[in-house]
This record gives sequence, C-alpha cells and structure tokens, in this order.
Amino acid sequence: MSKPVIAVVGAGPGVGLAVAKRFSREGFDVALIARRTEALDDYTAELAHEGVEARGFAADASDEPALRQAFADIKASLGAPEVLVYNAAVLKQGRPSELLVEDVVHDFRVNVTGALVAAQEVIPAMRANRRGTILLTGGGLALSPHPAFASLALGKAAIRNLAFSLGAELEGDGIQVATVTICGFVKPGTHFDPDRIADVYWKLHTQKPGEGEREVVYK
Repeated sequence: MSKPVIAVVGAGPGVGLAVAKRFSREGFDVALIARRTEALDDYTAELAHEGVEARGFAADASDEPALRQAFADIKASLGAPEVLVYNAAVLKQGRPSELLVEDVVHDFRVNVTGALVAAQEVIPAMRANRRGTILLTGGGLALSPHPAFASLALGKAAIRNLAFSLGAELEGDGIQVATVTICGFVKPGTHFDPDRIADVYWKLHTQKPGEGEREVVYK
C-alpha cells in the first residue's frame, strides 16, 4: 500500500524541514519544493541523515508554470499529495512610502499567489478522495503590520484571508484548510523552535474536517 504524500512548498531549514520530519514520522512520503536545486540537495541530505527520505523538486513559487510542473512531477513520481504545506515567503525590508510597485507585485506572487496555484494543484485529487489538508504558513504581520516589512505584511494578511476563504469553500468536500500565524522569530531552542511549531501543523492535519480550527495564532 502506498504511503500518503506531503508536499512542502518553500522548503527551508526552519519550519519547512521541521514539518517534513514531523509528517515523515507519521508515515508520509515527503516532497520538497524550493527555488534552488543546490538547496534541495542539502535539505534532502540533512533529512536523510535523520532517517527521513525526501525528494526535491525545483521551482520558484513566483513562476506559475514551473510550480505547476513541479506538482505534475510529484504526482507522477510519488502520487497526489494528501497534505500541502505552503511555506514560501519573501522577507524584504521596505516601508510603504518607499516600495516599488513591481517589487510588491513580485513579492505577492511568492507570498500569496503561489499558495493559490499550489492549492489548485492538489484540490482535484483531494476532492475525489474526500480528504486532504492544506496548511498555509502565516505570520504575526497579518495581525500587527510593521512598516519596515510592509510588503510581507500585505502578503501575510492575504494568505490569512486565503486560508479562511479556501476553508469555507472546501470544508464540504472533506478538505481541511488552516493557517498557522507565527507571531515571532523561528529559532531552535526557544518557544518558536521549528519542531514545536511543526507539532501545530500535525495537530491541524489530524482535526476532523469541519470541526477544527481555521487558524492557530502561535505566540
């Protein structure tokens, strides 16, 4: 019997890899999507050292065709993901009065529309199976914007909105959608340790569809 698949978009050394490890312990095959092949090689090697088998798929979250192709490759090699975690974001300083429109649009494609594309790629199979989980990594900037990170604050507000609207649309199909609003800097050995945060993702996945939380504000 094939194992369930989790796809982590925006895989990185913090929350992304921690979530991959947490779900792997529960029997999931792991697919990692990140922009650079070299980084993916490092991540899969690090996970392998800890006994986690993962496959990397290179795609820039802002590049819709590339992101859709990555999901096509995941489905062909591992199967349709039962869980999607969208963790991609652009952290760039800039006050609202100083932002260039083209930069905000690019950041928004990573921070928000990439999540929409990824969700659209996994929803058909989830609907057919009447189960699945979509988890979007949010941030405290959605609740308390800081002018120094205006572009990311816009993105986190939008990703929170997307989680709520997607969740309302899909709950009747047996699909759980939620966001983890992380109100702090992720750092090992602290309350914001990525492994502790990864437990929140697992808890959200194991909720009964339609009966659980749409958002966990982690602070």
